[in-house]
Amino acid sequence: MNSADISAGRDRWQERYDAARKRDADFTTLSGVELEPAYGPAEGVDDPRMARIGWPGEFPYTRGLYPTGYRGRAWTIRQFSGFGNATQTNERYKMLLRSGGGGLSVAFDMPTLMGRDSDDPKALGEVGHCGVAIDSAADMEVLFDGIGLADVTTSMTISGPAVPVFCMYLVAAERQGADIGKLDGTLQTDIFKEYIAQKEWLFEPEPHLRLIGDLMDYCAGNIPRYKPLSVSGYHIREAGSTAAQELAFTIADGFGYVELGLSRGLDVNVFAPGLSFFFDSHVDFFEEIAKFRAARRIWARWLRDVYGATSEKAQWMRFHTQTAGVSLTAQQPYNNVVRTAVEALAAVLGGTNSLHTNALDETLALPTEESAEIALRTQAVLMEETGVVNVADPLGGSWYVEALTDRIEAEAEAIFRNILSLGGETGDDAATVTREAMAAGSHKIGPVTSGILRGIEDGWFTGEIAEAAFVYQQKLERGEKRIVGVNCHTETVARDLDILRVSHEVEREQVRILAARKGGRDQAAVDAALKHMVEVSRTDANMIPAMLDAVRVEATLGEICDVLREEWGEYREPARF
Repeated sequence: MNSADISAGRDRWQERYDAARKRDADFTTLSGVELEPAYGPAEGVDDPRMARIGWPGEFPYTRGLYPTGYRGRAWTIRQFSGFGNATQTNERYKMLLRSGGGGLSVAFDMPTLMGRDSDDPKALGEVGHCGVAIDSAADMEVLFDGIGLADVTTSMTISGPAVPVFCMYLVAAERQGADIGKLDGTLQTDIFKEYIAQKEWLFEPEPHLRLIGDLMDYCAGNIPRYKPLSVSGYHIREAGSTAAQELAFTIADGFGYVELGLSRGLDVNVFAPGLSFFFDSHVDFFEEIAKFRAARRIWARWLRDVYGATSEKAQWMRFHTQTAGVSLTAQQPYNNVVRTAVEALAAVLGGTNSLHTNALDETLALPTEESAEIALRTQAVLMEETGVVNVADPLGGSWYVEALTDRIEAEAEAIFRNILSLGGETGDDAATVTREAMAAGSHKIGPVTSGILRGIEDGWFTGEIAEAAFVYQQKLERGEKRIVGVNCHTETVARDLDILRVSHEVEREQVRILAARKGGRDQAAVDAALKHMVEVSRTDANMIPAMLDAVRVEATLGEICDVLREEWGEYREPARF
């Protein structure tokens, strides 16, 4: 890009920066040096990279979504938390909010994640252990007791039974007297990544996609600020993928959901702003920063040029980040504080919109209150003391970071071509191939979706991740990759940690409460509501209203999912060798 175009871009950015709201804060260095809100090439200097880099708040958003960077608004501190029953988790949420948390992120236990009630025989021994147990709307009321859902953004990490859990959240908000149309938050809902990595599914892909489409439609029409889909790369990376695989598989999943919305006749400018993303921030500092910058650029370009999004918000990739759980070690666990701080800083320098920092003891158990506070304060130190909020994209223009950003983008594009070929489409430029296939209408949902579904069926995604994990493990065992406390610097004076243990009494009490609730409700109303929901599932009507009706009469999560399992069947992953 020549210097005249760069200067014009600088002027556009400055005009938008001047017009934007800024926080009332000191944007100087520790020594008092005044800082520019953003930096770029010197006046009169050509830089061919600027077409790809741009300015903060300007397409292709490599440098962030907002001209002000974090001067306008810092990232949301959103700590992922949940354990035991709703009462215990409610207490932890209030502690986090008192201590500076800006939003809530709900971790559910395994029975809830699999759409089963706490009294299900398959739930035995698992209730409340990896998250909070939620059986009905009454539990959701307790979970948010004293926390106004109209006033706090809430993220819920659940995919298979996400839609009925969302309905319980709405009913809890109704019972608080909240204006449902103004709720703000995020539901994970991303079923593709379950088949690819985490394996917490209920049904075959088609009924899951039907529910997701209904949810997208319902939120776009009734709760415009709520984000019904958080496309998740975190679990893909935790399963062993490379940074480029995490990026490409996640964005491809996002393209699949865009194609789903378009196939249902939804306006991309209306529903695309309701898609958010969830990434892992691993310990390779610069690679992670480059990954985040490439992600925004790829998403903006494809949404505009392939899927026809014309509004800025529809082209924006908003994302939450969690530091890498897989990087934590049981050996010398205090080292995990350092790892988490480095990973969090990478997420911030990459422009994350919200952030969770892992606790030092999470590789051993759920976080104690003390370790949760250390994790929370890690973000506070970054935000309040380090100066990273003063300048938008401070590493923009770095030869190393820009080269890594370009490299990861190119690797992602190659993976997109592979996914398209799985769906029967070939060509050198993945975006052009996808746009032409969309125009031809040659796929039921879309060309990327066809490739994803074929890749799931053939085990292609899981095979790619397994190979990447195997290669890394070999390097680790040969000592080519090093982990402090594991294969180097193994001597330590550290003592064993005191860890949080969830009592089995939690399960017994949850089952007792559930039995009392079932005994005290109008069973005829529950049966009628569940029957009506199944009848609606056999039509093209949106299922959300019927599911809400079932939740309002205290139908449980397991009951809702069981009648749909009976109707749709359960998914069984094919055996592979």
